[in-house]
Amino acid sequence: MSGLGESLPPRFPIFPLRGALLLPGGNLPLNIFEPRYLAMVRDAMQTDRVIGMVQPKREGDPAAALEVFRTGCAGRVSNFAETDDGRYLITLSGLCRFDVAEELTVTTPYRQVTADYGRWRHDLEPAAPGDGLRPELLGVLRPYFAKHEIEADWPTLENAPLAALITSLAMICPFGAGEKQALLEARDLEHQGKLLVALMQMETVPMSTLERTTRH
Repeated sequence: MSGLGESLPPRFPIFPLRGALLLPGGNLPLNIFEPRYLAMVRDAMQTDRVIGMVQPKREGDPAAALEVFRTGCAGRVSNFAETDDGRYLITLSGLCRFDVAEELTVTTPYRQVTADYGRWRHDLEPAAPGDGLRPELLGVLRPYFAKHEIEADWPTLENAPLAALITSLAMICPFGAGEKQALLEARDLEHQGKLLVALMQMETVPMSTLERTTRH
C-alpha cells in the first residue's frame, strides 16, 4: 500500500463498543470516560493517534474481555477536547477496515491487536457507487426516517455525494448490532448502498410486497 496505506500501523488499541459503526471516510464522535479508555486515548495521542473500532459479538459486562467480531475499522483521532470533569470528547475519522490477525497479550488496561488490512486495501482508493442507487436510496429513506421520527434536511441529502451519503446513513441509522456489522463487512460502497436499501425496506415495506418483488 502506498500513501495513506504506509501510515497505517500494524498494531493499535481496540475500542469494543456494541452498536457503534465506523466506516472509511466517516467521522464518529465519542465520549470517553472510563479510566482504561482515557488511558487508551492518551497513549494513542502520543503515537500514531489510531484506534480500532470493533463490536463485541454479544452484550455483556463491559469490563469483561468479550469476544469481538474479527472485522473492524481503524480510525485516526482527528478532533480532541478535554472536559472540566476529565472526559475526552474525540472524533475518530475512518481510515481502513481491518481483520484482527492476533489479539496481543499486553499490560495496558485496554486491549490491543495486530491488524491485517489485506482484504480491505480498496478502502484507501474506493470505487464510486453507481449513481443509479441514489433514487432507490432516497425513495426508501423518506418512509424510514418518518418511521423513526428522524428529521432531515432533504435538499442537502438529495445533493450530497452518494459515497458520503451511504457512509453517513450506514453509521447514523438506528440499525441493530448485527446489521451494522453486515454493513461494515459489505465489500464496497456499492454493496453497502444496496444493503442499506434492503435493510430500510425490511422496516418500511409490507412483507407481502417484498415477497412479490422477490418472486418476480
